[in-house]
Amino acid sequence: MVIRTSALFLAASLVLSACGQAEKNSPAPSGAESENNTAPNETNQAPSSDKENKDSSDALDPSDTSNKTSTEPERSEDTGKEKDNSDNTQAEETPAAPQYYMNKVYNIVPNDEAAEKKIVLLTFDDGPKDEKMINGLIDTLDKHKAKAIFFVNGYRVKQNPELLKLIHERGQIIGNHSWDHIDLKKESKATAKKQIEDVQKIVMDTIGEKPKFFRPPFGSGGDYVKQVVSENNMLFMTWSNGSLDWESQSRNNPEAVINNVMEQLHPGSNILMHELPWTVEALDTLLTKLEKKGYSFVDPQNIELKTK
Repeated sequence: MVIRTSALFLAASLVLSACGQAEKNSPAPSGAESENNTAPNETNQAPSSDKENKDSSDALDPSDTSNKTSTEPERSEDTGKEKDNSDNTQAEETPAAPQYYMNKVYNIVPNDEAAEKKIVLLTFDDGPKDEKMINGLIDTLDKHKAKAIFFVNGYRVKQNPELLKLIHERGQIIGNHSWDHIDLKKESKATAKKQIEDVQKIVMDTIGEKPKFFRPPFGSGGDYVKQVVSENNMLFMTWSNGSLDWESQSRNNPEAVINNVMEQLHPGSNILMHELPWTVEALDTLLTKLEKKGYSFVDPQNIELKTK
C-alpha cells in the first residue's frame, strides 16, 4: 500500500514539472509588453546613441549646403572656439583718415589734392546761452546739411547743462573755450591749465565725451596754453575769417555780419561767429550765399587734430 502511494506521488510530480517547463518556453501573446521592459519615465526619451542620431539626419545630403538650416555658430577645428558666420565682415572697421588739416594760419586745407578745396569751417563762440538761439542756429545748419563747432565756456555749461546736451543731441560739435572767457596768456600756468581742463571735465560729465577743439578767448594763448591743449588731445585754433558780429556796428545788423564774412572769404576760411540774435538771423542768407559761390561746409570731425 505504501509502495503504491509513493509511486502515485512520484508520477504526479513528474507531470507537474513537465507542465511548468512548457509554460516557461511558450511565447508572449502578440502586441503584449511587459511592465518591466521599460524603465520608469523613459517611454518618450530621444535616441541615446550616436548612430540613432545620425540615422535621423541621413535624409539630408551632407554635401548639400542649401539644406543647412541651423544657425548655431561653427567651431574652429583648431581651437574649438565659435567662428563668426556673419558674411566674413571685420568686427571693427578702420576709421577713414581725415581729409583735411589746419595750417599755421588756421585755414582748413585738404590732405589730398582731389579733395574739395572750396570749403569753410563754421564756428560759434561764447555759449551755451539761449535755447531759442541754439535751435535757430542748428535749424539753419540742418537746412544746409552743415556741421559746426560750438565753442563753450565752462561757467555757462554749469549754468545751462541742458543746452550743452541740446547741441550735442542735435549732432553738432562741442569745442572748449575756457571756463571764464579770460585772456589765458595773461594768467599763471596753473590758472590757464585749470581754465582748460575744468571745461574738459564738465563737458565729459555732461555729454559723455570731451572736446577735441580748443579756441582761446580773444585768440590769445601762447606756448604754454598750446602745450596744455595738446596734452588734452585737442586742436588749438583761432580763426581766419572774423564775422565781427561782436562789434557795435554789427549789433542788430545781420547784413553787416554777412558782408564781413563775404569780404574775407577764401578757400579754407575758418569763420568765427557767436551765439547772438543777429547772427542767428543772418545765418541762412550767409550759408546760401556761400553755396552759390561754390563753397561747402567741412565736417569738423573730418579735420586732423594737429597743425601742419
